[in-house]
Amino acid sequence: MRYPHFLPKNGTIAFVAPSFGCATKPYKDGFVHAQEKWSQEGYRLKLGPNCYVEEGVGISNKPSLCGKELTEYYCDSDSDCMISCGGGELMCEILDYVDFEKIAQADPKWYMGYSDNTNMTYLLATLCDTASVYGPCAAAFGMEPRHQALEDAMALLRGEKLNMEGYGMWERESLKSEENPFAPYQLTETSVIRYWLPDGRTNVESLREAGKIQVTAGGQAGAGNRIEDAGPIRMTGRLLGGCMDCLVNLLGTKYDRTTAFVEKYKEDGILWFLEACDLNLMGIRRAMWQMEHAGWFKNCSGFLIGRPLNGMGVEEFGIDHYQAVCEMLYSYHVPVLMDLDIGHLPPMMPLVCGSMAEVTSNGAQYCIRMELK
Repeated sequence: MRYPHFLPKNGTIAFVAPSFGCATKPYKDGFVHAQEKWSQEGYRLKLGPNCYVEEGVGISNKPSLCGKELTEYYCDSDSDCMISCGGGELMCEILDYVDFEKIAQADPKWYMGYSDNTNMTYLLATLCDTASVYGPCAAAFGMEPRHQALEDAMALLRGEKLNMEGYGMWERESLKSEENPFAPYQLTETSVIRYWLPDGRTNVESLREAGKIQVTAGGQAGAGNRIEDAGPIRMTGRLLGGCMDCLVNLLGTKYDRTTAFVEKYKEDGILWFLEACDLNLMGIRRAMWQMEHAGWFKNCSGFLIGRPLNGMGVEEFGIDHYQAVCEMLYSYHVPVLMDLDIGHLPPMMPLVCGSMAEVTSNGAQYCIRMELK
């Protein structure tokens, strides 16, 4: 695995828009304000030609121009890291115009983004054997004040912090609007970790009895089984994952070299991190089935599952989002931690896709310790 150099003091941050740019409010205001803050912190900034463009379908510009921008800015020597302007819908259409062979031969550079940017963060790892950061996009850094998750993302890019812990509270409804573009996260929800252990024990029943959740996950749950009964959870492996909406879209295409990747790193074990955006519960369950039957989960050592944007606290056909995920994973007999700070319901902790990680949890908190090896 190739790891880039970290962002130095007064280094240069490049911004690209392979998915949506920052052409409309409140994203444009947030991005402009974020640039002001980065400049005050001493960084030099380099903006790609598509950052403020709104000419494409589901992305900033024509796929060919977005692919050209992404390749050129990754391979040039004029910047130290890259942050994507935003997520979007059809970044997959630029992939035919991205020169992954050239990127694999270039000096590695940190690329950070999430959601639709899975099309870059995941493929950097699986096609180019190069680590990336699944983390916040550029406009979020304009918030006042910055949440700790954003400070963690910058600390990671600088090489100052590779250990991440859960943030304790999360946002269900955003306050950000055209009139309030710098709004901080509205942290109204308490984070509660759900888990499933290799022997079938889960904490979902005990949480339901305590009145903390209204639905009960399936599987072999037993009332009263708490994480303390099993001792601390620990799992290790090489981090791989992203947004399931994008991952299943890549599956089976010429860009899918996942089975080769999981075989190459089978001695490390693959520690999957997954989250969903537009997928409803049935879509999540179908995605898990598809990845499982494609052989992606071979050599897995555990699963880190983020809160689903379109399935939190709801049921479809008698199942909740725990059953949508876990019932496909029971046969692997590895730990599964759910409702983590990964993805579309912020805050989201930055994760180095491709890195080695140790995950520990006592049921109330969790820590992800990453190593670049």
